[in-house]
Amino acid sequence: MNKKHYYIKTFGCQMNVYDSERIANILETLGYSPANTPKAADLIIFNTCHIREKAAEKVFSDLGRAYNIKQERAEEGKDTIIGVMGCVVQAEDEQIAKRAPFVDFATGPLTYHRLPEILAKIGRKKGHPVIDTEFPVESKFDFLPENHSTGGCSYIAIQEGCNNFCTYCVVPYTRGVECSRPVEDVLTEAKRLVSEGTLEINLLGQNVNSYHGEDKNGKERNLAYLLREIAQIDGLQRIRYTTSYPADVDDDLVACHHDLKQLMPYLHLPIQSGSDKILKAMNRRHNSADYLRVVEKLQNANPDLRMSSDFIVGFPGEDDADFQATLDIVNQVKFIQAFSFKYSRRAGTPAAVMKNQVEEKVKKERLDILQDLLFSYQRKFNEASVGKVMPVLFDMKGRHAGQLIGRTPYMQNLHAEIGKEFLNKIVNVKVTEATTNSLSGIKEG
Repeated sequence: MNKKHYYIKTFGCQMNVYDSERIANILETLGYSPANTPKAADLIIFNTCHIREKAAEKVFSDLGRAYNIKQERAEEGKDTIIGVMGCVVQAEDEQIAKRAPFVDFATGPLTYHRLPEILAKIGRKKGHPVIDTEFPVESKFDFLPENHSTGGCSYIAIQEGCNNFCTYCVVPYTRGVECSRPVEDVLTEAKRLVSEGTLEINLLGQNVNSYHGEDKNGKERNLAYLLREIAQIDGLQRIRYTTSYPADVDDDLVACHHDLKQLMPYLHLPIQSGSDKILKAMNRRHNSADYLRVVEKLQNANPDLRMSSDFIVGFPGEDDADFQATLDIVNQVKFIQAFSFKYSRRAGTPAAVMKNQVEEKVKKERLDILQDLLFSYQRKFNEASVGKVMPVLFDMKGRHAGQLIGRTPYMQNLHAEIGKEFLNKIVNVKVTEATTNSLSGIKEG
């Protein structure tokens, strides 16, 4: 009997990447192997993101192409299952049924642990799609197979969901309220990954620094406690966490950036706008002064710490003065990386029905100006790295023979002509060239 193959395409955030890896774990326990292309797959899965309209629409385009593949394979006598998972399902299950009736199953981001049951149902009821968008009582983490190290860097989801209800965001509606994994569960997974070769662990959550998992005695613990516990694992050389919420950065967490040598000197801390008026309209629990105070505390704890952030331009009601306030924040903090987007209406969010929606032309003009400024600081920081020796974790093969790609402590991509024996190793590299998006270097010594 021929072995079955799966193909997963992932959209959106790092949490979705993590989810896709765990979905692959599940499928491999069921006897599936990965396929290099959708055409070679018996099971095609799209793990979706609903944060921006463009990402959601791209899913429907890809589904159309998958349907063509399904028909082609049917002519060859091959069955193909098409599944949609993730946040688009949770938000638009009716749209999926209407626009893509050929989809065999659809499940939200909290229920993919039920995939074996879903596939079994499809086998019994061909032609009847399985839709699962109920928020489960049980935690998916209790039902997933063990996560194993696949390289030098591993991700661990420690928290999911969000209680903040920013007016532009669908996460509370698609991933539910905040839920944190128990401390011991996270530590067990982290120790296993390190024992299998992981050198860097990145802790993930929609609002990761709101972590409040219970320890083995039932006492609720914060992210700082968890970081200190993880830092004691022998062999672990790097720790990161993302994504953080500014109002939830407490003094315990700030102290970790001084005390823990494994904690990398780079932090992604989204502000979204520099305008207090817009931050209030967004229902963010911080203003610009709060944000700057947090940054100052963090950089006092570790003067080498550098920041990245998220920005939304063209939020309803944003005028020229509000936009200028955003530029002012960028000039003050000098972010070394950032993600910036035009505001996108998401159905069901309060911002979608707000008055004073900003014209698309104005959004684009502002985004161009903001990105030029952001890229200028990113480029300056990268250029200042030339001549420095930096420890680089190489975890990807490059496009060219003998080339590896890795990340510096500041999450800069660096590529070097270096032997494959250094894959998934940390190597001291002298930076020789810099562009806005990457560095080049040579092995030191």
